[in-house]
Amino acid sequence: MKTLYFDCFAGASGDMILGALIAAGVDRDVFQQQLALLGVDGYTIGFDKVDRSGITATYARVETRHEHSHRHLSDILKIIYESKLSNGVKERAAKIFSRLAEAEARVHSVAVDQIHFHEVGALDAIIDVVGAAICFELLGIERFLSSPFHVGSGTVDMDHGCFPVPPPAVAELLKGAPFYSTEIVGELVTPTGAAIITTVCNEYGPIPAMTLREVGYGAGTREYQKFPNALRVLIGEDESNASDGVEQLWMLETNMDDISPQILGHVMERAFDLGALDCYFTPVQMKKNRPGVLLSILCRAPERAALTDLVFSETTTLGIRSYEVERRALQRKIVTVETQYGSIDVKVAQLNGHVLKAMPEYEQCREAARRANVPLRLIEEAAQAALAKHR
Repeated sequence: MKTLYFDCFAGASGDMILGALIAAGVDRDVFQQQLALLGVDGYTIGFDKVDRSGITATYARVETRHEHSHRHLSDILKIIYESKLSNGVKERAAKIFSRLAEAEARVHSVAVDQIHFHEVGALDAIIDVVGAAICFELLGIERFLSSPFHVGSGTVDMDHGCFPVPPPAVAELLKGAPFYSTEIVGELVTPTGAAIITTVCNEYGPIPAMTLREVGYGAGTREYQKFPNALRVLIGEDESNASDGVEQLWMLETNMDDISPQILGHVMERAFDLGALDCYFTPVQMKKNRPGVLLSILCRAPERAALTDLVFSETTTLGIRSYEVERRALQRKIVTVETQYGSIDVKVAQLNGHVLKAMPEYEQCREAARRANVPLRLIEEAAQAALAKHR
């Protein structure tokens, strides 16, 4: 399984992530061609080799015209979804910006659609986020992990005043992720960097067992003595997962006979938002012959605590059972194919390098069928035929 590990010993920012991914092997010309599909102008981007305490790192230099107006989330999503980028890149970039907006909304206690993104909505941040999503796809990353975040120390001046590091939006984005502070002064983790990494990662900890293929260093703008201000990415093959697809997960369960169906639907949506791998309901017969429901949530260890809190706070249950389970999953990847009805993502499952199953993404097929006013099965058949030519 193609694995990427973010080593955030000096924090993370959007340009550090982009620089590290380019340094790790993304073809610059192909990247520029893909970025042009975003369909915006007013920017230039270059990649410079710089020295950070004796380490050669790549600095992603994004230069834009000064923008006088702030953008809302809807403005940014419109740019992304109306672009010619692949559906996979669009969805990942949109998810990152949505996470940013939600964090800002919680900090300021306003609705998400009322958030002005300030510097986060500037064109350079859009380039960083979309650029990172493009690089992830070009590199074929299937699994993301991160070290604890080094956030720095001291204070940072913002529009609303002087705040301690990590500033409010970053602290909100780092909920559920490990981080630490040292004597290094400065804001080492930016909102854009935190949003990108916490959106794609659901595992944090030491470097996993893998066969290392590429290493890339992305330079930050600050320079310190004897402290390399750079983000390191390690890319390799996770042999333990690539060989048999076995992983250890957690199952959370609880029985209830006094909960509204509307609440159950809300709990399922929130569970997936918090990183649940699966969530489902099973009808059960409970005490005193009462019909009830068994709520089951499958998750990885890092999400266990947040999902447990969700069930306690949102449902009527007084207790939750949890136990470790082993899951074996086929290796999967997303292949984007071109059909007469537009681009369609196809989920391809493999065993020992051989394709066993391929399933076009339902929502994209449904939308294409609606636009073309044709039966859904024609879209699915066209995607399967395009995939056969793609192999």
